Amino acid sequence: MNTTPHSHDRALVLAGAGAAGNAWQLGLIAGLSDVGIDLTAADVVIGTSAGSTVAAQITSGTPPQELYAAIIAGSPRPASADPASGAISSTHRPTPGHLSGPSYMEWSDRIIDASADAADWRRRMCAAALERDAPDGSGQNRWREIVAARLPRHDWPGQSVLITAVDVVTAEPVVFDRLSGVDLVDAVAASTSNGFGGTYAIGAKRYVNGAYRRSSNADLAAGCARVLVLEPFSGRSRSPREWGMDLATQVEELRAGGSAVETVFPDAGAGDVFNANALDPATRLPAARGGHEQGRALAARLSEFWN
Repeated sequence: MNTTPHSHDRALVLAGAGAAGNAWQLGLIAGLSDVGIDLTAADVVIGTSAGSTVAAQITSGTPPQELYAAIIAGSPRPASADPASGAISSTHRPTPGHLSGPSYMEWSDRIIDASADAADWRRRMCAAALERDAPDGSGQNRWREIVAARLPRHDWPGQSVLITAVDVVTAEPVVFDRLSGVDLVDAVAASTSNGFGGTYAIGAKRYVNGAYRRSSNADLAAGCARVLVLEPFSGRSRSPREWGMDLATQVEELRAGGSAVETVFPDAGAGDVFNANALDPATRLPAARGGHEQGRALAARLSEFWN
C-alpha cells in the first residue's frame, strides 16, 4: 500500500459522487479525448469511491469513447445492482434492517455531527458500518459480482493506479495498488462501500469507502509536477473545514509542495444532479452528456496544462 510522494509528471485525481459522478467523469474524459487531451495517459491515477471505478475503467485499455458510448446506449447492468453504478452503495448488503429507518445521508450526518475531528469521525463511521453488516455475509459475493461486471478487465494495469479505502478495525486509511496483493475488483469494491450497506471484507480485514480518508484524496498526488482533479461535487465537503477533509485544503498542500494543480467541476450542462440524487441511476445519462460537452469545451484551458 503505497502512500509515499511520487516523482511522476502528471497525476489524474478522480473523486467520488455516485452514479452521476461516475458518468460525468467518463463523459468528460471522452470529450477531452475527442479534442486531443488524453487523460488516460496520466503517470498516476488516484481513484476514490465512484472515482475508483472510473480509474479502473479508463486504465483498462478500453477507449474512453467506448465507455461513454456504453452509458449513452444504456448498457444493461445486473438486475440488483445498487443505484450508485460504480459508486458508493446504500443497499449492496440488503437486510431487513436496511429497508427502513434513516437514509444514508441522515445516518452519516448524525455521525458527522457527533464527531470531534476527522479521526473520530472515521472511528465512528467504521463502528457504525460494522453494525450494518449482514449476519450471514450474504452481500459480499453479490457486491463483488456487481463491481466486477463494471470493469472491462480485472487485472491491475501497468501504470500506477491508487485506490483508496479505510480499514474498519483500525479506522486508518489505506491505499491499494498493484503491489498490494489485493485484486483490483476487491480494491474497487472496498473503495465504493460507504458503510451504510455494511463493510467489504478482503481476507481477514474489512474496509469502507475511500472518501472517509479525505474527500478526493488529491494529496496522494504529492510530488507530481501536474495534478488534474475531476471533482463532481465541486469541492464541497460535508465535514467542517477545520478537519482538513475538503479539496481546497488538499490543493493548497499540493501547490505548497510545488505541484501545478487544475480542478474541473461540472458546469450547468450536466443538470442539477450533483446532490443527494447523485446515487440515482437516472442521473447517468444527463451527467455523461454534460461531461462530454464540457470536456470538448475545455480544450483551450487544459491543452497546455496537460499535453
